[in-house]
Amino acid sequence: MIEPVALSTLTTFRVGGPPAALVAPVTEQDLITETLVVWGLDENWLLLGGGSNTVVADEGFDGIVISVVTRGIEVLAAAPESSKADAADAAVSDAGADVGARVRLRVQAGEPWDDLVAYAVDHGWAGIEALSGIPGSCGAAPVQNIGAYGQELSDSLIAIDFLSYETGEVDRLERADLALGYRTSALKQGLRGVVLAIELELHDTAAEASVLGSTLGQPLKYAQLAGALGVQLGDRVPLSIVRATVLGLRAGKGMVLDPDDPDTYSAGSFFTNPIVTETFARSLPTDAPRWQLEAEPADRVIPLEEYMGVGPIPGEEPVRLVKLSAAWLIEHSGVGRGFRLPGSKAAVSSKHTLALTNTGGATAEEVAELARYVLGRVQAEFGVNLQPEPVLVGLTL
Repeated sequence: MIEPVALSTLTTFRVGGPPAALVAPVTEQDLITETLVVWGLDENWLLLGGGSNTVVADEGFDGIVISVVTRGIEVLAAAPESSKADAADAAVSDAGADVGARVRLRVQAGEPWDDLVAYAVDHGWAGIEALSGIPGSCGAAPVQNIGAYGQELSDSLIAIDFLSYETGEVDRLERADLALGYRTSALKQGLRGVVLAIELELHDTAAEASVLGSTLGQPLKYAQLAGALGVQLGDRVPLSIVRATVLGLRAGKGMVLDPDDPDTYSAGSFFTNPIVTETFARSLPTDAPRWQLEAEPADRVIPLEEYMGVGPIPGEEPVRLVKLSAAWLIEHSGVGRGFRLPGSKAAVSSKHTLALTNTGGATAEEVAELARYVLGRVQAEFGVNLQPEPVLVGLTL
């Protein structure tokens, strides 16, 4: 164990007192060994990656913090040259298709996520370029199933290596085992342990460069990103340009860490976009943004003898879900950008209402007070209960 430090120095929100103890093993084997020792002590323990999604109470943490700082990116497999050439030919004939050779990577849990994205883009590997600028570690990425601008980790994740708290053994958990969903996973819903490494499969577009002149990203799926690039949805754009554009968009919202910008002293999006039934969404103002989570059902003919002229057949109409914009709900509940409670140093970001920030010297309790106020305003105005995205340690909303 090493000398504990205030957790405000290890988290991007810059709040939180010290833990009782701290370990920070730098190799995967040491991470396994030291974690098992900690678990054997029967003490409270907290796993900390990049600290970008954790808000710790001012009193700190009465237990042992396991800081995951292991580093390393390993190429497991690459397609042979012949298949790369075939992929390049296919890309020319159908630039919008999901084509190309594949490459698999095994990445240590402590590797910073954006370092991995930069590494992939530099090597011409597509699939995570729209996830540029997301803070935190690779081991934390599957916990939240991180996503942005039309891509999610679940699109590329193959498996994780996982040290199970229940068994003390290292297991390989496939993507299907993780119950990945919108900003959630089995890891967030009670599966206890430590992610040791993640395995990804990306598209090796390097072969396309000799034919198309550059390595192209995956077909664009997000309208805002396509608009910023001046192209259409489904188009493919050079990886480096996609990355630079995403970083620019995120920076404009205060979502890229910058030591000189207090608006970035945050946990990124503090609230998740709520998912509600389509019926409930109809009760909201017509200009409230909403996105269908499922494709429109196919038209079908209902036999007259079943319909009987009284409406849909009971029990046969599925409940359809839509996603709302938490940022819109917050802003239209009367909480604008830059809002803060009197005397508080915690504020809503001046760039984006979805982020709460530490303007300098804020306490964790001030952050929690602001979050409670935002929750109350949205619930009172629209009847929607927003859910916090970061892990709250010693704090309640």
